[in-house]
Amino acid sequence: MSHDVDPHRPPQERENAEPDEVRRPMPLTVAAVAVVMVLFGVGYILLSDPFGTPGLGDRRSVAELSGPSPSSGGAGPDGKQLYTANCVACHQATGKGLPGVFPPLDGSEWVTGDARTVVNILLHGITGEMEVAGTVYKGAMPPFNQLGDAELAALATHIRGSWSNKAEPVKPELFEQERKANPRTTPFAGGQELKAFATKTP
Repeated sequence: MSHDVDPHRPPQERENAEPDEVRRPMPLTVAAVAVVMVLFGVGYILLSDPFGTPGLGDRRSVAELSGPSPSSGGAGPDGKQLYTANCVACHQATGKGLPGVFPPLDGSEWVTGDARTVVNILLHGITGEMEVAGTVYKGAMPPFNQLGDAELAALATHIRGSWSNKAEPVKPELFEQERKANPRTTPFAGGQELKAFATKTP
């Protein structure tokens, strides 16, 4: 029996066609949902003004964000905390300052004298020569424009009543009063100008 294959016979048909690569695009429903989501996102960004208005920013200070200390009982800004955040680097935790560089606050006649003096130093700053406790210092202290009146009053009260200082507290109203009475835009030119200011009648 011959098993020779007839060369003219067509190839045997298979049950299933051979697989081939075809493009299977994304279903129209999924594509439509994706387009809608993108358009919604763009519209939300444009209409919600995410870049914001400067006036709506968070204007709280570091001290306010940190919250009141346990000793303050939540009754306003904590002067000690404000001192630590704003003054310790120069005047030190002891209030003694750095000899020949930064003047002391402990025992300073500028701090414990008329409250208007320390109030105006905090409001306007001071630059140039200044004698403190018998020693002349030459440097600059910027105004504390970043603090509100209540914070400034708490800070001044802490400085005037800490270490060996026993001066009376300072009220926020005094800062408002002095800001209106002395609307200067430059720091005091050393201790001489500050002394002349301090001798003026309020």
